[in-house]
Amino acid sequence: MTTRKRLIFAALPTALILAACGGGDTGDEGDGGAEGVDWGAEPTGTLSAWGFNNADDVGQSRLDYAAEQLSDLEIELDATGFDAQKFTTRLASGDVPDVVQMDRRYVATYAAQDLLLPLDECYAAHDVTPEEDYYPFVIDDMSLDGQIWGVGQFFQPPAILLNMDVLNEAGVSAEDIDTSQPEVLLDAIETMYQEEGGVPNRLGLDPVATGQGELWILGMGGQLTDAEGVPTLDDPSNVPGLELLQQVTDAQGGFAEVKSFTDSFDTFGENNQFVANQVGAQVNPQWYPNVLVPYVDDLDLQAVPFRGPDGEPFSVASGTAFVVPAGAENPAAACAWMLNLTSLEGWEAAGQARGETREADGGINTGLFTGSPEADTSIREEWVVPTGNEGLDQVISTYYEVLDYGQTYGASPAGQDIQNELNNAITSTLLGEATPEEALAEAQAAAMRAYDNVTAGG
Repeated sequence: MTTRKRLIFAALPTALILAACGGGDTGDEGDGGAEGVDWGAEPTGTLSAWGFNNADDVGQSRLDYAAEQLSDLEIELDATGFDAQKFTTRLASGDVPDVVQMDRRYVATYAAQDLLLPLDECYAAHDVTPEEDYYPFVIDDMSLDGQIWGVGQFFQPPAILLNMDVLNEAGVSAEDIDTSQPEVLLDAIETMYQEEGGVPNRLGLDPVATGQGELWILGMGGQLTDAEGVPTLDDPSNVPGLELLQQVTDAQGGFAEVKSFTDSFDTFGENNQFVANQVGAQVNPQWYPNVLVPYVDDLDLQAVPFRGPDGEPFSVASGTAFVVPAGAENPAAACAWMLNLTSLEGWEAAGQARGETREADGGINTGLFTGSPEADTSIREEWVVPTGNEGLDQVISTYYEVLDYGQTYGASPAGQDIQNELNNAITSTLLGEATPEEALAEAQAAAMRAYDNVTAGG
């Protein structure tokens, strides 16, 4: 790494404890130590990789594919979950992996500290065009200072999943669940909402306010950072989304009651909120319909996209990334391994594994959302077939359609802190402890402190 060495502590939960590594200089200021790396060198020797905790059929099939392509490479895999403190401790001690898998929201934070190598030359050495082979918004999540710092995988967009039994009983149509028309939406929510003794027993719409809060803020025209990654939580454009969230929860007994009720959901069980008719609609990521597949014969499902003020669908989602830490001993092999794992052929191997698994167990294939457009199309055409359930087929199609409207969160050295502080602002506003403007101003101040700490001396 470079001569910049920093120690940053950020408050938990989602504690991001970032410590600069002490392994000495490996390159010039600003290049993260990448100068002189022959990214196109033959991948040989030993590769130390950290990732693939509890790999499923999708993960294992890609590991197998990459191993077949790189037969001269011995891969040592630490298949445990990413931990921020463990990561920086390993770097500080000189125990540097060649590849690490982490949430994309961390990438810019570590890049800003010169703890990662930029990968533009890695892509170029293998004739990969990032903006074409991956969704641009996936690349944007990992871009800082005009460079790309990761190889991305997965983009599982959210949409609004509809429980048509509840909608039909209340006389509400799917078209009424339209976030671009707040008055229509709120009327539909109030019509479906039920309570007993002041306590909700059915929500018209669960907005998942502190889990999908960024969708509401960005979807209503907000922005979390500027083009350089500086936090912009107090930008006036963030107020409309927060106000709409407040209206949605206030229409259903208030945030405290909504949160208490949703915390009681059997989300992954046989008496989940759709089976139990506890929701008319709920914001859910693309993977959640898989949870409902065992009960689909007893459910009437549809989905609609989240829509911005202009009426157009909107989607934003994170995923994971592979990165190469500064000081990695075998960066060329790391580059080849990462790109094989996320290649069209690697994903097609995963699609086949998932498809054959679903065929063998009689399950339903709702698709695989890889972060790569060509792979998504190929897997859908080969393995995602009509289910015989019109509603579920419409749900699957809706999630595929919103991919075309994906957006980036915006990469920032304070990315995780921005997420944490926005959730704090959302909670404070919805509980009535502050106005949206006051809550966002406080969040901005905290996010800027984190940003200044990470970029100090930069």
